[in-house]
Amino acid sequence: MAMRKRELTVMHPNAAGIDIGSANHYAAVAPDQSKEPVKEFGCFTEDIEAMADWLIECGVDVVAMESTGVYWIAPYEILESRGLIVYLVNARHVRHVSGRKSDVLDCQWLQQLMSFGLLSGAFRPVGEICALRAISRQRDTLLNEQARQVQRMQKALTQMNVQLTNVIADIVGKTGQDIIRAIVAGERDPHKLAKLRNYRIHASAETIAKSLEGNWRDEHVFCLSQALSLFDAYQALIVAVDAKLEEMIKPMRQHQEALAANKNKGRGKNAPTFDARNALYQWVGVDLTRIGGIDVSTALKVLVEIGPDLSKFENAKRFSSWLGLCPGTKISGGKKLSSASKRIPNRVAQALKLAAQGLHRSHCALGAYYRRMAARMGVGKAITATAHKLARLIFAMLTKGGEYVERSQEKYENQMHKRTVAYLKRKAAAFGFTMQPINAV
Repeated sequence: MAMRKRELTVMHPNAAGIDIGSANHYAAVAPDQSKEPVKEFGCFTEDIEAMADWLIECGVDVVAMESTGVYWIAPYEILESRGLIVYLVNARHVRHVSGRKSDVLDCQWLQQLMSFGLLSGAFRPVGEICALRAISRQRDTLLNEQARQVQRMQKALTQMNVQLTNVIADIVGKTGQDIIRAIVAGERDPHKLAKLRNYRIHASAETIAKSLEGNWRDEHVFCLSQALSLFDAYQALIVAVDAKLEEMIKPMRQHQEALAANKNKGRGKNAPTFDARNALYQWVGVDLTRIGGIDVSTALKVLVEIGPDLSKFENAKRFSSWLGLCPGTKISGGKKLSSASKRIPNRVAQALKLAAQGLHRSHCALGAYYRRMAARMGVGKAITATAHKLARLIFAMLTKGGEYVERSQEKYENQMHKRTVAYLKRKAAAFGFTMQPINAV
């Protein structure tokens, strides 16, 4: 049987391609749309506005551009505000083509691929979600910088042979902060410093006093005070960011009812300073923190990155594929070469993987699933598989609504026991055997 030749059809006759650069941008249209089908524009705002005017004058309605660094953001927003449909495409999908070694050829190739409908745009939420996402990512940056100051405080203490980190798990907790601030203020008596111990600390006051007998050199104390000042400065900036997030979420709230306190989940160390759980619930109408492993910080990260509207994804499979959490399908010659998931630097996927990793001691059904996958495939693949399940649950809650009903570990294990017994009975029947319980013999 002869195979029919697949012919390419023009789906976007008025498409344009733009090669994004740091100093200039190259735009290409179809040869019949302009006497000069390729044109160079600068990176200033007036140049981008001129590029938009030229594209509209040529009759362009669809534009494709590569996601080059952060240089694409300004052209994307300006072109979109002018009424053009902008596709942000992955550079990896179009780079493996021989002969394209210049910006002119690159923008022409993008224009040609876009005209035949061979490019798909990346997911980009609406403007208000993008604004939330920018503030949330600024918060992540501040948290990382604050963590670096904690490391510098630990280094200064170690250089003075103050072994506080060996007796206290977290030096930025109440006990650690009280002791460090007293040291910076000039206190050197280890027994007076040990009296600042909180009752929750397992180490005794005598052990803490021994750890605080150090070499109090002025240069190390000065470095400690500098790191502490920067730690406080970043903390003040984080509080300001949280206030900004609360202010931006407030006008988007569509529900007035408040949630009851969740006794099973405490407040995380880096959780927002405002009541983010109620704010998110009044915004999207569902409480994602009811899902095992997902705390307030994870729910906030998911919603500010993707928003509550997931209509651009056809189903949960497409959503999981966008996150890079579904198994790969690398097949050649009818043989599966690899089923590893794609390595995608997705912030939502990273947050879900951290949430999945925190389920290793949970007594809910998701915790039992993680442990079963870890025993079967290893810890790394179990984290990805559990994160995949969390993504599907989040997709179902945001698209269908409703409240998540958590199953216990016992119910999950009973269900898996019934499935295993039913499978073994089918296999036994296929070989002509029957299965009976031992106590029935």
